[in-house]
Amino acid sequence: MAKNDVDRVTDEKVAKGGVLVKFYFDIQDTDKSKLQPLLVDLINSRLMKERGVVYCHGSIEEPIENKGIYITSAMVTVLFDSFMPLVNIAFNYAPAGIEILRPTGEMTFKIHELQGMLMDMANISVIYSKYIIENVMKGENLEKLKQQVDERAETGRQQIEKKDDK
Repeated sequence: MAKNDVDRVTDEKVAKGGVLVKFYFDIQDTDKSKLQPLLVDLINSRLMKERGVVYCHGSIEEPIENKGIYITSAMVTVLFDSFMPLVNIAFNYAPAGIEILRPTGEMTFKIHELQGMLMDMANISVIYSKYIIENVMKGENLEKLKQQVDERAETGRQQIEKKDDK
């Protein structure tokens, strides 16, 4: 897209509840050659394909070495069509920093939008809890807890589907 097309799309989306954000990611490894390809994959193959992402672009720093560990960072600008996809990416990709570029003033939400966001956040919490439980607990207690978490996640999915049908 030409610069004026990007500005036009950004203006239109932000006017309709979109959010323009800059994410800061960092990554480290003992193998310098792995770092930049991992961040390119994050930007092009993961973030760009997430639900609610209109566009994203980023810049990746040259890795630097410190005591045998290489570290690099990326600044990634992302335009979302609404606020909740931003929350999902913050939860799922754990950026080192987040800067909201636009809107620059207040954001308003309808009650059903807030309820949907809270349901989505609760579902994310259940997914992470399930992951932690499965990787820490063992035996009979694990199986019982997995069943409870699965049932709770299913209830949450059903509630989200009801919200989406409205």
